[in-house]
Amino acid sequence: MASGDAFVLSAVIVGAGTASVVDVIHRRIPNAISFATAAAGVTLAATGASGVTVTSSLLGIALGCLLMLPGHVLGATGAGDVKLFAAARAIIGAGQVVEAFLCVAIVGGVFAAGVAWWRGRFTRTVVYMGQLCGQPVRARAAIESPREHNRFPYGPAIAVGCVLAVLL
Repeated sequence: MASGDAFVLSAVIVGAGTASVVDVIHRRIPNAISFATAAAGVTLAATGASGVTVTSSLLGIALGCLLMLPGHVLGATGAGDVKLFAAARAIIGAGQVVEAFLCVAIVGGVFAAGVAWWRGRFTRTVVYMGQLCGQPVRARAAIESPREHNRFPYGPAIAVGCVLAVLL
């Protein structure tokens, strides 16, 4: 592993890992963590330590926001999740942003299935997912109901997905 890759991997683990722990405990990702992570990414790029250019770092922030924002608008993720993914992209850069997003989505799906299983709701979750295709308004209302207890912290999925993207 090149030193730039080690810096990138370390920065992603520290930034996204910290955000994940806070997200699991408090169910939110503070702006301070996301902004510090993004600042670290831009700083690593500016000093040449990461092997990512400043332009790629800034473009990574923009693309990260663009990819995660629809999920937030639809109510699937929180604003902190959007900012954390964008911050991680500041470290990793704009290259392979779609691949990183897919890693995060796959890890998030696996985590969601695990959470549903743990909560004894796996079958119900699968049924609701099927209903999203045929009756999206009704299914969405049922899924988002606080009584359904469907929400879970997504920060760990972002962290693991971004680490996988760096390693791949």
